[in-house]
Amino acid sequence: MALCKSLLLLFFLSLSTAKTLKPQNPKSLQTQNYSLKFPLISLPLSSPITKQNSQLNTQKTSSIYKSTFKYTMALVLSLPIGTPPQTQQMVLDTGSQLSWTQCTNKTLQKPPSSSFDPSLSSSFSLLPCNTPQCKPRIPDFTLPTSCDQNLLCHYSYFYADGTYAEGNLVKEKISINSLITPPLILGCSQDSSANEGILGMNLGRLSFPSQAKINKFSYCVPPRWSLTSTPPAGTFYIGENPYSGGFRYVNLLRFSGSESRPYLDKAAYTIGIEGIKIGGKILNISRECFRPDSGGAGQTMIDSGTEFSFLVESAYDKVKEEVEKRVLGGAGRVKKVGTVYGGALDMCFEGDVAEIRRLLGDMVLVMENGVEIVTEGVRAMVEIGGGVSCLSFGSSQLLGVESNIVGNFHQQNLWVEFDVLKSRVGFGKADCTKV
Repeated sequence: MALCKSLLLLFFLSLSTAKTLKPQNPKSLQTQNYSLKFPLISLPLSSPITKQNSQLNTQKTSSIYKSTFKYTMALVLSLPIGTPPQTQQMVLDTGSQLSWTQCTNKTLQKPPSSSFDPSLSSSFSLLPCNTPQCKPRIPDFTLPTSCDQNLLCHYSYFYADGTYAEGNLVKEKISINSLITPPLILGCSQDSSANEGILGMNLGRLSFPSQAKINKFSYCVPPRWSLTSTPPAGTFYIGENPYSGGFRYVNLLRFSGSESRPYLDKAAYTIGIEGIKIGGKILNISRECFRPDSGGAGQTMIDSGTEFSFLVESAYDKVKEEVEKRVLGGAGRVKKVGTVYGGALDMCFEGDVAEIRRLLGDMVLVMENGVEIVTEGVRAMVEIGGGVSCLSFGSSQLLGVESNIVGNFHQQNLWVEFDVLKSRVGFGKADCTKV
C-alpha cells in the first residue's frame, strides 16, 4: 500500500523504468546502553522541559553530528554511510520504510558531488534478485518483485508530486558515532529527482529501526518562522532521551499481519485522536473519523516526512465550517480566496494575517491520556505571499489518500518519542532551539 507523505509515496520493486504510476490510497544496535544525539535541520516553512527536571543518561553520550542542508520541506540529517564513511544527507521520515541514498551515476556528465560512491566502500554489496530479501512479504510492499536486466534487485519510488527515485537494493553499513551497524538493506538511487535520500523510520521490517534493532528514537522540531530565513536546527536522539521524564504517552494502534484493508498502512505509527478544538471549542466530530474503518480509511498517523497535516473529508468539513465562521464573521476585513497552496491547502484568506490568527485562535488535536498537540494561531495560518494566508491543515482528499496525517509543521516545539518496544508515542513540550 502507499505510504502517506506531503507527497504521496508509492514504493515498489520493479523491472520497469517507467516514470508514471497512478497514485494509490494509503501507504544490531542495542539502544538501552546508548543515547545518541544528532542535530537535524527543520527546513521551512506551557513550560518547556529542561534538563533540571529529567535525568541525563550519562553512561555514554555521543558527540554531535550536524548536517549541512539544502532547503526542502523536511527534516534533514547527516549520516556517515559505508567503509570508510561518506556523509550523506537523509530525510528523517517516520512515514517511510526503506532507507535510500543518492548514489554516484557515472553515466552522468556531472554526478552530484554529495552522492555516495559505492566503489569507494569496502562494505558495499549489491543484492541479487534471488535473495530472500528481494521477495518482500505483504504488507511490506504492495507490488510484486522482479529483477533488472543484470539480475539485481531493482526498486522505484514514485511520489504524487512527480518526483521519483530508483536504483538497486544493496547492503551497506551506517555509522553512528563509535557504533557501526551490520550491513543493512538500503536503496542505492542512481536516478532521482530528489536532492536528499530517505532514512525510513516506520515499523516495517526493512526500516532503519527494525534492521538496526533500535527500540526508541525521538526528535525535537524547532519553530520555523519564514521560508527565506536560515533554517533552524533541531535535535534527534536514538535510544534514551534525557528529557523523557516529562513526556506523556499515547498508545499505538497495532494491526495483525493477516488483516487485509486496502487503505491501511500497517507499518505506520498509528494513533487515535479523540477530537479537535478550535479557540477552546470542541468540534462535533466523531472519534471514529480518526480510526481506521473496515477498509482502513480514517487511519491517523504521525509522519515526520509530511510537512503539513491533513484530515479525512468528514473531519475536515467540520474544521472548515468552524474556521470560516470565525475568520469571516469578523468586521469584514477578511475575505476567502480560491487559492490552493501546494495543491493541498485550500482554506486561504486575504487580509491582515495577525487579525486572522486572532480570530481563529488555537487549534488543538486532543488524544488519550490528556495529551494535546496545540497549534497556536501563529502557526495555524501560513503566509504564502501577496497578503494571502492559508490554514495549515488540509484535506486528505486533495492528496488522494484516506488517512489523517500529523505532519512535522504541527510537531514544532515538541519532543516526539517513538517507543517501539512499548508500542507508544510520547510528547513533551519544549523550546526546540535550546535542547
